[in-house]
Amino acid sequence: MSRAVPEWIGKHDDSAIPPRVRLRVFDAHGGVCHLTGHKIRAGDQWDCDHVQALINGGENRESNLAPAMRKAHREKTADDVRIKAKDARVRKKHLGIKAKKAVFPGSKASPWKRTFDGQTVRRDGK
Repeated sequence: MSRAVPEWIGKHDDSAIPPRVRLRVFDAHGGVCHLTGHKIRAGDQWDCDHVQALINGGENRESNLAPAMRKAHREKTADDVRIKAKDARVRKKHLGIKAKKAVFPGSKASPWKRTFDGQTVRRDGK
């Protein structure tokens, strides 16, 4: 059986999901949260979740959307961001790209030190 209407595809990743598409996504999944498996009832707050997150290569299209309870959706989104951030850190380390860490004043890495009498002097003696 073919679709009566064409699949919605967002023009870009930030495109808002129209209410008509939210309704089709809700009906297509029988009103069940795809993260918790609970039935979404009237008055419950829910979002359209990208099953494969946009930051992890998912597309902003109707076939990649599923209803999700708001709390569960926010937890999943935080997890997706955490995974992406770790991937970026590992990739930067592999490529030798590291963010320069700030030197804590008075630490061994600092060019300054404080003597026992309270004076601040350079470590190299200049």
